[in-house]
Amino acid sequence: MDFKVVTYVFLTFLLVKEAIETLLDQKNRSYVLAHRDAVPEKFKDQVSLEEHQKAADYTIAKIKLNQVFSFINFFVLLGWTLGGGLELLDRWVRGLGISPLYMGLVFIFAFGGISLVIGLPQSIYTTFVLEEKFGFNKTTPAIFIKDMVKGLLLGVIIGAPLLALILWIMPHPGDALSKTSYWWLGAWGILTSFQLIMLWAYPVLIAPLFNKFSPLEEGDVKNKVLALLDRTGFTSNGLFVMDASLRSSHGNAYFTGFGKNKRIVFFDTLIKTLEAEEVESVLAHELGHYKRKHVLKGLIKAIFFSLVGFFILGKVYTWLPFYQGHGVNLQSDYMALLLFSMVSGIYTFFLTPLNAAVSRKYEFEADQFASENASASKLITALVKLYKDNASTLTPDPTYSAYYHSHPPALERVKFLEKLS
Repeated sequence: MDFKVVTYVFLTFLLVKEAIETLLDQKNRSYVLAHRDAVPEKFKDQVSLEEHQKAADYTIAKIKLNQVFSFINFFVLLGWTLGGGLELLDRWVRGLGISPLYMGLVFIFAFGGISLVIGLPQSIYTTFVLEEKFGFNKTTPAIFIKDMVKGLLLGVIIGAPLLALILWIMPHPGDALSKTSYWWLGAWGILTSFQLIMLWAYPVLIAPLFNKFSPLEEGDVKNKVLALLDRTGFTSNGLFVMDASLRSSHGNAYFTGFGKNKRIVFFDTLIKTLEAEEVESVLAHELGHYKRKHVLKGLIKAIFFSLVGFFILGKVYTWLPFYQGHGVNLQSDYMALLLFSMVSGIYTFFLTPLNAAVSRKYEFEADQFASENASASKLITALVKLYKDNASTLTPDPTYSAYYHSHPPALERVKFLEKLS
């Protein structure tokens, strides 16, 4: 196959993806704006018009921002690939005169550093302009910089050995026959093992570097939570409150960890917003994901698609049109790894609505579990409070929601919970 065919396919997928996403953004923006001046009948007693309009304005502002940076990222991707950015960076690395393994590490980390700088304006604007405008931002410039530096250091400390192992096991395209043709299976095994280790280690080693985790205080909330854990047979390695208010006023709760190292974490903003029974119902929903095997299914799915990805990489690894068709002339192990990671999402974007549909199905199942082990009515009031506090729109465009949203729309979800209650 001529490399020009690969280029045409790449450009076609890229343009179709950009067109679909732009169209969906516009549909959602128009739909939210059209319903801005009236609170849905179901929520009139709990949500004021002012709160509803704030959520609409916040949603529209995020759409506008996303459209601007999506347009920028579109050309950044073209610049890296067909524009010759990767080729230029590769030539610089090859001129250093170091071993292929070190060339790979320098190449990938240099690309990461440049990408960080390119993406910095979006992070800064989102945090200090958009979130600030709507009253959510609590992050100071000092915290922002500190988080970024910590993230960079962790990326190097953790990422360098992982990358080195994967690059070491990968054969160079010029001597591909000198190593097993199943190298991709070994690389997949290395990455999967690393991910499982990180699932176990994240709660106790990584997360505390960025946030403070305090044991849940004695009181009605803790009593409700412990009773819920007891009757559902869930064991955890602790109940913690995270100082999320240090950076944002958004509220949430989540599970983290793996095996016996599981933790239940509540944002301090959530604890301040919800009543004890509402916290219990939210946790019951999260427990539903665990009890209905959603967490395990998600992990298996991620591992499976990672295997498929490495299998495909193993097939295109020595195929010159793969490189040339994406704007690169010279083959290398590090270029194959980075280029495949960069463009694979362009060819799989059509899976987004399928993943969203599965996720929404899981949300309904978790809600049903919550209704069986806590109060469905309290979960409804908790959700409405969270919608208000997070300025989540109650009226997303149905098509946009079906394509992207991992959670059902507010009205659909509340109606489902009302039937259960």
